Amino acid sequence: FGKYGSNPKTKRSKRFLESRAPKLVEDGKSAMIMKGGNTSQLISNVLKDIVSKPIEFFSKKTDCSLFLFGSHSKKRPDNLILGRLFDFHVLDMIELGIEKFSSLSDIKASKCPEGTKPMLLFAGEAFDTDNEHKRLKSLLIDFFRGPNVSAVRLAGLEHVLHFTSLDGKIYMRSYRSLLKKSGCRTPRIELEEIGPSLDLVLRRTHLASDDLYKLAHRKPKALKAKKKKNISHDAFGTKFGRVHMQKQDLSKLRTRKMKGLRKRKGRAAVGEQDGPAPKEARVAS
Repeated sequence: FGKYGSNPKTKRSKRFLESRAPKLVEDGKSAMIMKGGNTSQLISNVLKDIVSKPIEFFSKKTDCSLFLFGSHSKKRPDNLILGRLFDFHVLDMIELGIEKFSSLSDIKASKCPEGTKPMLLFAGEAFDTDNEHKRLKSLLIDFFRGPNVSAVRLAGLEHVLHFTSLDGKIYMRSYRSLLKKSGCRTPRIELEEIGPSLDLVLRRTHLASDDLYKLAHRKPKALKAKKKKNISHDAFGTKFGRVHMQKQDLSKLRTRKMKGLRKRKGRAAVGEQDGPAPKEARVAS
């Protein structure tokens, strides 16, 4: 149980230690949202909108692996710091500046129902090539993915969070997907902006080393899928299996006997030795 000690004196302390102990399947991530001692009204509105979205943050307890800190100063106005922890130590921190903001109340549109799991979309080459943007993408996924679920109903896929990286800036947009009539069985999909909307600029980063980052993502052996022989999957997840069979002697293969395939008496010798019988012989028989 690490720094909490290994000899709890009460059942309550034992339960507390067990809740903090490592698990094969970790609990869903929760976040602390903090406002600095000196903040602007814009930062307060951003934090208020983020905490009001029901799909991101479900726990108010201190057992949080994510944090969001808002502050404002002359040197760094309208500042947001996103971060996460590993083993109670800071793993990554990324500082973002807010250049433009539209709140939920500014965009007049019907919102998604509570508990809707979002679809996260990332556009921009930097998310795949630049190391800082890669970490930012991973951090944003941790913040907005919501709880792990085994299945999602098709009608529930109506919330879209879109992040675009362009010229050193990050554009965050929130949409609601609408199913429209298309004249055929497949509906036409339109996106309606519901807010909040943020234009961000990447300022400073504090990233974990590659070794520590790899350690934080390591899976326990008990959760690793065992590799099965002769089974493979394609890019779409289709499962293929290879079956090995012993060599078969087709001459001994037993087939169904039919009357039309039986040889008639008097034709067997002609058919097997001299080929097809002449016309006269076929008529005579």
